[in-house]
Amino acid sequence: MPIQPEKTEHLLRDLAIFAQHRELRPVYRLREEQRVAANGRQVQWDFVARAGKENLAQAILARLLTPRGELAALGHPEYGSRVHELIGRENNSAQRNLLKLYILEALQNEPRIERVAELDVIPSPGTRGTVDVSLRVKPVGVTALVQIGPFRLELEV
Repeated sequence: MPIQPEKTEHLLRDLAIFAQHRELRPVYRLREEQRVAANGRQVQWDFVARAGKENLAQAILARLLTPRGELAALGHPEYGSRVHELIGRENNSAQRNLLKLYILEALQNEPRIERVAELDVIPSPGTRGTVDVSLRVKPVGVTALVQIGPFRLELEV
């Protein structure tokens, strides 16, 4: 019997975003791409979509980079994380452990994640104030783990 691909529709679909700049507070834009129209000549711009595991990874990054409480006025007081509280602090093992705690705390509120299987926060090579973060999560209803990162966070400014 052939192996069926895992269904990931429940991980939702959203527009793709990309980091426009990261100074002080990250700013994101919707990702667009050029597509050739059905007539084969006209070029159109269209938004790029993310679905399934790719969307979950993007949603996790957005959650981690949004200060908790930022969306309270929209009815989501627990959305976001406390990661921003560590900006300006020294990059030492105590702060990296606190960063891990803040990431785990934020991901507990993500309904599409069953568990965090792995979380690494290590000093970025060649820099003093940045860390590299990578994690693997098990989405609800999916057996394969989703890799997120590595992505870089600046602690010291």
